[in-house]
Amino acid sequence: MLDLRAQFAGIRQEVLDAVTKVFDAQAFVLGKEVEALEQEIAAYCGTPFAIGCASGTDALILALMALDVGPGDEVITVPYSFFATASCISRVGARPVFVDILDSTFNMDPDKLDEALSKHPKAKAVIPVHLFGSCADMDPILAVAAKHGVAVIEDSAQSIGASYKGRMAGSMGVIGCFSFFPSKNLGGCGDGGIMTTGDERLARRLASLRVHGSEVKYFHDEIGLNSRLDALQATVLRVKLRYLDGWSKGRQAVATRYISNLQPLSLPIQLPTAAPHSTSHVYNQFVIRSADRDALRATLDTGGIRTDMYYPLPLHLQKCFSFLGYKCGDLPVSEACSRECIALPVYPEMSAAMVDRVCACIASHYN
Repeated sequence: MLDLRAQFAGIRQEVLDAVTKVFDAQAFVLGKEVEALEQEIAAYCGTPFAIGCASGTDALILALMALDVGPGDEVITVPYSFFATASCISRVGARPVFVDILDSTFNMDPDKLDEALSKHPKAKAVIPVHLFGSCADMDPILAVAAKHGVAVIEDSAQSIGASYKGRMAGSMGVIGCFSFFPSKNLGGCGDGGIMTTGDERLARRLASLRVHGSEVKYFHDEIGLNSRLDALQATVLRVKLRYLDGWSKGRQAVATRYISNLQPLSLPIQLPTAAPHSTSHVYNQFVIRSADRDALRATLDTGGIRTDMYYPLPLHLQKCFSFLGYKCGDLPVSEACSRECIALPVYPEMSAAMVDRVCACIASHYN
């Protein structure tokens, strides 16, 4: 699915040199390396501010805290996403409200959002997810949210480097939240996250909330989290950031070859497409749909090809969210995606021959 060793081989000495400098300085938490990464990510995403934290999950929690979302509030999001998208809402004491996704893009359906906000006056925020490396259709989402007076938090965990009509993921909502989990397009050597914003007041509050609600050491204005980004993570990420656009182009080349190989075969599968509004899809995952998903996965596994399922059970049907009262059939597009989706290997170092072998194995399943 992903060969991080191949990526590391090309930047090994740069990473080791950078890490050695951190060990020599013995400054491991926040500090100059984190500040430098924050400035570089802000510039990359086109936002005035970026604030590092300990994980992508914490980024979402801190964003909600900074917007004063809590008990009695509701937050609208999608059920076809990683667990943290919804768990962070419950973690701050608010109630998740799920809306379905578009069949073509896996991202939030703006019409369903409008319907949900009309029915949920307690909604205080919306969290669209830029899933698999492609931005959600943000203009109508932002317009609907503005009409109802709610804030938009972008879950950009999988989509650093993606863009929408010339605007970068993480630059369109009030706060953008990113993950540096190792499997992400910009992945660290452990957990890490960052938040982007154009609001200076929010930036200061996010920076305070990540260190126990403190702007001045040992003086606490509110109760925050211990969610500081390590300097070791920051220094590795600064090296990798220089390569990110090239790696994104490599992923796009792999995706293009998949599509050009498979599309002419007219197989009973649905290939991913960049939505018309999306300027750049960075393919954190290359996900296809098949009605006989499990049998196709078995064929690929027999052929020595690793696949994965993102996500086998949508969030509204998870046991921990049963108290919300959702049932099968409530969000049919998300449920169908959970039954049918297969993630194929995609990473910049994949050769044309490797892609062709995956495609040949898929074709053999249907012949």
